Amino acid sequence: MTFGDEISPFRIDVPQAALDELAAKLDATRWPAPLPGDGWDTGVPTAWLRALADHWRSGYDWRAAEKELNAIPQFSTTIDGQNIHFLHVRSAEPDALPLVLTHGWPGSIVEFLDLIGPLTDPVSHGGDPADAFHVVIPALPGFGFSGPVTDTGWTTNRIARAWAELMRRLGYERFAAQGGDIGSGVSAELGRVAPDRVIGVHVNGSADNLPPLPMPDEERASLTDLERDRVARVEAFMREEFGYIAIQSTRPQTMGYGLVDSPVALLAWIMDKFREWTHPRHVLPDEIVDRDRLLTNVMLYWLTGTAGSAAYVGYAQGGDWEPRANSGVPTGVIVFAHDIGIRRYSEQSATIVRWTDVDRGGHFAALEEPELLVADVRDFFRSLR
Repeated sequence: MTFGDEISPFRIDVPQAALDELAAKLDATRWPAPLPGDGWDTGVPTAWLRALADHWRSGYDWRAAEKELNAIPQFSTTIDGQNIHFLHVRSAEPDALPLVLTHGWPGSIVEFLDLIGPLTDPVSHGGDPADAFHVVIPALPGFGFSGPVTDTGWTTNRIARAWAELMRRLGYERFAAQGGDIGSGVSAELGRVAPDRVIGVHVNGSADNLPPLPMPDEERASLTDLERDRVARVEAFMREEFGYIAIQSTRPQTMGYGLVDSPVALLAWIMDKFREWTHPRHVLPDEIVDRDRLLTNVMLYWLTGTAGSAAYVGYAQGGDWEPRANSGVPTGVIVFAHDIGIRRYSEQSATIVRWTDVDRGGHFAALEEPELLVADVRDFFRSLR
């Protein structure tokens, strides 16, 4: 890896022309006729998406979102030839623990906005000053203002090595890691690439290993009811929802043309996953997560033209899903109601010292259940500081 240590302040300043172009594209959308029933079983319903697109066009205020983001210290640096954009908020507490938070797809740094205050300033949020963190939130290579990617091979291991270097540049010799989705894999890899520096890894969803499929009947019979339910949902996912992975992992450039050119195509592509992965599934995603927050997340893809580049990160993971060595770094896992982590399989490659199963919340934990996620992060790292 090659590095230059320069870190530059960063401020989001979207030209008005870009917002005017977005409005014009939304106005000019060529809408498809609804399929029979116009329900979620065939994809994002036309009526629901039109209503959300109308709000995007006439009710959503990007300048307010931009102001909120710019109130948070932001920086950029180049690591291993790739521009990396990140938020960095230091706590006023002298013994705060550095923590790097990593998002996934189709998320962004926006996922963590409601966690920054409670993590860095616990006293103001009803917590103990001893639980304070310095927070670093990088955008994954190829995502948002870290995009596009300029090189191949951005596996979770390579991203983890970049994050370790980022924390070194910030002066954090010892630190903690947390993440979900792709961020879960990156956080676990941080423990492997820097076991002498990472004091602990906390993930939501799953820690590396998923159950083997197809599963032998004898092994299935040994599972608990909860574990059998999660295996069944993994099997349903492989039958009914795997299409996006197949496309993004094989033809990210081809799909990128539509997502970068059409805001409604991008909105539908991302909202499909927010509907499927938030909990409970029958509740509309904008009734679970604030619709303006959902749109701000979409805007980071739209304004930077990185939907294809972000999909390419999925492509880069090809062959990177094999069982991993155990780093020995203490690992904590919280599994919300939607997710499918099973401890007996996760323990094959992680030293799990805390496992929490929760009967609510979905895949986007920081957006759906921020208070519960913060509490679990605090509890896990308290004994490791």
